[in-house]
Amino acid sequence: MTLINVTGMPLVGLDSLHLLASALCAAERGWPVIPLHPGSKRPAGHPERSCPGTGRCADGHRTPEQRATTDPELIQAAWARTAYNVGIATGPAGLLVIDLDVCKPEEEEGAPDGATSLTTLCERAGEQLPPTYQVRTPSGGRHLYFTAPPDGRLPGSVNRLGPHIDTRAWGGYVVAPHSTTPDGAYAVWDETPVAALPCWLVPLLTEPSKPAVAPAPLLIPGRVTRRAEVALEREAAIVRDTPEAGGPQGGRNEQLLVSARALGRFVAWGEIPRDLVEEAFQGAGEAAGLSASECRATIRSALDWSIRNCWPRDAA
Repeated sequence: MTLINVTGMPLVGLDSLHLLASALCAAERGWPVIPLHPGSKRPAGHPERSCPGTGRCADGHRTPEQRATTDPELIQAAWARTAYNVGIATGPAGLLVIDLDVCKPEEEEGAPDGATSLTTLCERAGEQLPPTYQVRTPSGGRHLYFTAPPDGRLPGSVNRLGPHIDTRAWGGYVVAPHSTTPDGAYAVWDETPVAALPCWLVPLLTEPSKPAVAPAPLLIPGRVTRRAEVALEREAAIVRDTPEAGGPQGGRNEQLLVSARALGRFVAWGEIPRDLVEEAFQGAGEAAGLSASECRATIRSALDWSIRNCWPRDAA
C-alpha cells in the first residue's frame, strides 16, 4: 500500500513503514542492514561487473556486506520511498545464523528436513542448543540466531551440519522479519534473546584446509574474448531462469554447477577473469532463489574442478 498526499507525490507506504521499523530495530541491536529488492532476497544496488567506480565505490567496488550500515539517517533515506526488504549482514553483526530449510517437493518422501537433521546432530553429539531468537521463513523453515565467537571469522556453510542446514556468517546475510517474498513473510518465531553459539558447534563450522589449486593464467586487464562473454551470458541466463522444480540439468543448484563448470575452461585459458564469472553466477543463482552461501560454494567448487580438468586451449 502506498499513501498519496494532496500534491500527488507518494508518501511512505505502510509496507515501507514496517520494513523501515524492521531495519531500524536491527540497527539498534548493532546489526548492520542492507536493502534488498522489494519482494526479493537479492541485494539492491549494482553488481561488481557494472560498478561505476564513483561515490562509495570510488576506491573500489563495495560489496553488500561492506555497504551494510547501522546509521539511522542512511537507513531512513534508503527506506523513505521504497519498500525494500531488509537484509542483515551476519558477519559484521557478530552473528552466526543457522538456517533450517524444509524439504523440496521433488525430494523422496521421508527425507529429513533441516529441523530433523539438527535434532539428529544434537543427539549424536550428546548436546543441546540453548533457547535463542528465531525467525520463521516463508517456506516454513527457521533461522536460529546466535552470537558468533569473537576470536574468529566463521564463514557460512551449506549442508555442513547436515541435510538442509545452512549457516550464515561472514560473507553472507539473512532476510529480516517483516520482509516478504511471493511465498509469504518472514516473521519472528521466538523473541528469546540471542544466545551464544555453543562451543561444540564451532569445530564443525570451521573450514578445513584445502588443497592448493593451480591459479588460472593472468588476464590482460580489460580483455574478455567474445566467445567467453557470449558463453557467460548464455549460461547465466539459463541459471537465472531455472525453476525450483528443475531445469535442463535438474534442480537449480545442479544447473548452477553445470553452467559454472562450462565457464571454468575460459578462466583457465585466460579469456575471462574469474571474479567476473563468479559475480555473474552469484547474481544468477540468487535470482533463481538459491541462498548466497549455497551459490558461493557451488560456484567455487565448479570453477576449481573445471580449471583443474580442462583440456589445453589448443585442443579445444
